[in-house]
Amino acid sequence: MEEKNCNTGSLLASFLLGGIIGAGIAILLAPKSGKETIEKIKEIAGTVKGKIASSIDSSKDILEEKKSAISAAFEAGKEAYKKEVDSAKQKS
Repeated sequence: MEEKNCNTGSLLASFLLGGIIGAGIAILLAPKSGKETIEKIKEIAGTVKGKIASSIDSSKDILEEKKSAISAAFEAGKEAYKKEVDSAKQKS
């Protein structure tokens, strides 16, 4: 499942990068004045910045969930180990 999440993240990043490059090329090749082109670039840059920030926030949330799950599993493992050690000591 981790591999699937990693592949999905890579695919999403590739898709976003391709979209950004395509939008940049389209803007630069559009028949508009310099001022109009600069304004359009600023507008798209703001939109992309917002989308990237949203993606980063989403990634942070997913990371925090995974971190919590790993911490819980680690604590459960420690408890199980401690019980086994105590059990082994009592048998001795």
